[in-house]
Amino acid sequence: MKKNAYHKCLDKIYKLGRFGIKLELDTILNILKFLNNPQKNYLTVHVAGTNGKGSTATYIASILRKAGFKTGIYTSPHLVDFNERISIDGEQISNDQVVDAYEAVHNVDIGKRKATFFEITTAMGFYHFSKQNVDWAVIETGMGGRFDATNIINPQVSVITNLSIEHTDYLGNTIKDLAKEKGGIIKRNTPVVTGISQPSGIFVIEQTAKEKSSDLFVYKKDFSTRKDPRQDTYTYTGINKRFNHLTKPLPGEHQKENLSLALAACELIFKKFKGADNKYHLNQTLVKEGLALTQWPGRLEHVMEHPLVILDGAHNLKAAKVLGKYLSSSLGNRKLTLVIGILDDKPYEKMLKSLVPFAQNIIITKAKIDRSLEPSLLKKAAQKLTQCPIKVIEDVKEAVAHAINTSNNDDAVCIAGSLYVAGEAKEKFDNDLDQ
Repeated sequence: MKKNAYHKCLDKIYKLGRFGIKLELDTILNILKFLNNPQKNYLTVHVAGTNGKGSTATYIASILRKAGFKTGIYTSPHLVDFNERISIDGEQISNDQVVDAYEAVHNVDIGKRKATFFEITTAMGFYHFSKQNVDWAVIETGMGGRFDATNIINPQVSVITNLSIEHTDYLGNTIKDLAKEKGGIIKRNTPVVTGISQPSGIFVIEQTAKEKSSDLFVYKKDFSTRKDPRQDTYTYTGINKRFNHLTKPLPGEHQKENLSLALAACELIFKKFKGADNKYHLNQTLVKEGLALTQWPGRLEHVMEHPLVILDGAHNLKAAKVLGKYLSSSLGNRKLTLVIGILDDKPYEKMLKSLVPFAQNIIITKAKIDRSLEPSLLKKAAQKLTQCPIKVIEDVKEAVAHAINTSNNDDAVCIAGSLYVAGEAKEKFDNDLDQ
């Protein structure tokens, strides 16, 4: 397939609008029906929540892959390349396969309403997984749950990571509202694993699970992970199993929760299918080797060592607080330059408050997406929180280059505030490595 066919295909997909949102499932159902329901040709795990969806999904997929199953994973958004969204056994969908999947989906997008960007890409993922004959696919929701385009699968287990207020125009203004939307992925007689901690949220999930006759397993109640004393390893105490001295593959203490959710989901999967195939044998060796395969870029990712450069989307308030905690405990005496750009629908003042106090220099930047907040607003808000120098460099790659060039080898640079900022920065580092 010619290279320009791929780029023409992406142009058509992006013209659908990255954030076209329609709260109904009829359109995606019709498309998949014309494609002979490819999503029914393999087993699935469904992952929803506010933060940690991607890493949790990646942990699950890595363990299934190591067990010997051909495993697909569908995530969003991408950081650099569209192809990141659809992978099988660690390999991204190829450019030719993107074109093939798009054409198959586009040709049957003939309903009353044309599909949105996310509906098209979701259908492409389902189609590709079927065509490649995967055994399992781990599917991450996009924004919500109940009306999310992915919510037409019948998974073997549903995972809901955690909740914090986001996308209020679509998901509501309270934790209770949010729990109702995310809990919409719970299917009848299908076990649910959750990290939700708020009483109002867990109450909704408990009621939904009860109505659907679905067993519910809650983090810190039914399973948990703790750090081993005086060691950099962790012990998982699960629903029925215990795994000792695990190495957490992704940085940040918050990953204990994501790891716990993934292992609990795997416990339920392997128990359900035990006896159906010798591959369904979840043990210490499999867990350790599966976790070792895990990669999740753009989340506390160390992309350079001298100076230390940390790339983290930190795209909402909870993620910013997690990043702030990591920076406060992990940098030692390093001088920090914060490169930050935030989208206009985020609580930017509170996010800045979580990050700015740890920096000695700040560079305000702006991702190319049209939802980026104006740097002048960010600068004004940041000036209320610090006396340190604040500079505006709108181009993300120029901002990152300046931060590195003005830092000593023993300093640190953190790039954060938006997955789109992280994506543009990562593209710079990837290009630098290729040169």
